[in-house]
Amino acid sequence: MPISSAVVPALVAATVAFAITRGPAAEPAPDTAYAPVEIREWTVPWERSRPRDPFVDGTGRVWFVGQAGNYIAYLEPAANNFMRFEIDSGTHPHNLIVDRAGAVWYAGNRNGMIGKLDPATGAITRYPMPAEIRDPHTLVFDASGDIWFTAQQSGYVGRLSTKSGKVDALQVPTPNARPYGIVVDRKGTVWFNEFGVNKLASIDPKTLAISEYDQPHERTRGRRLVTTSDGAVWYVDYTRGMLGRFDPTTRRFEEWTNPGGVNSMPYAMAVDARDRIWFVEAGVKPNRLVGFDPRTKEFFSQTDFGPPSNTVRHMYYHAAEHELWFGTDAGTIARAKLPD
Repeated sequence: MPISSAVVPALVAATVAFAITRGPAAEPAPDTAYAPVEIREWTVPWERSRPRDPFVDGTGRVWFVGQAGNYIAYLEPAANNFMRFEIDSGTHPHNLIVDRAGAVWYAGNRNGMIGKLDPATGAITRYPMPAEIRDPHTLVFDASGDIWFTAQQSGYVGRLSTKSGKVDALQVPTPNARPYGIVVDRKGTVWFNEFGVNKLASIDPKTLAISEYDQPHERTRGRRLVTTSDGAVWYVDYTRGMLGRFDPTTRRFEEWTNPGGVNSMPYAMAVDARDRIWFVEAGVKPNRLVGFDPRTKEFFSQTDFGPPSNTVRHMYYHAAEHELWFGTDAGTIARAKLPD
């Protein structure tokens, strides 16, 4: 498959004004309102390998990377069975996603490539990045099946054509922006966090223009983000212990203090089929899975889980079974069965 690359200059939108509404801090609630969800964990057989970023394929296998262990693997939950695939030395995969045909795409965070694994044969197709992109970070598909990705240390966002292998490299305008989490909304607009500064950003997939949006507080640092069906962009503020909402139409921000407070360090994040927001507070020990309902603007679920050393870095919502999947630094792959 031919591989080519093109560096595309980033275009910056005009500065816009913002308004912010401060949401209420979390208030104590009856136990029934904060009833925990069911979480089950499977211990990964390869110790200290940092299993992370699960993705469920069409057969129910739960794929994940071993970032420190340098492997790709899957879990068959019913059989409690793990299968491991070896990859190039020094890849240290950061994230993976699975396409409709069952191919597994993963980010080579330390060897500057994106890999495609054929589960049937174990064969790997390698897509090297242009020189500007050293560290593919988080991958996401768009509606056409192409892959958008961040490169945190390089300061780039990219698009890989899964058919041609061509890579579009987009430099983020703000220095030291550290692009991190990335999603594609229902209109095809690409959104990402700038973890090094207090900004959200979007990409027009037709023009490849990048627009940046200043978040109201200078200490805000967003790691992950999601979008809801109304077009809103939701993010977690890792340094301030907040959940935030951005309305692209009105340019207004709203924020809510997390149940764990200003030191809760929210990290992994997902949205379910009912537009409810889920995130993990990494700063509380043990970690806590938190649910927030945008309709009521209230936190409605809290679940403590795992040992004190735990950290959850990314979550995947599996709509068919209405459940969340995530990996932990404690060496497990976990499933949370969500309430209806």
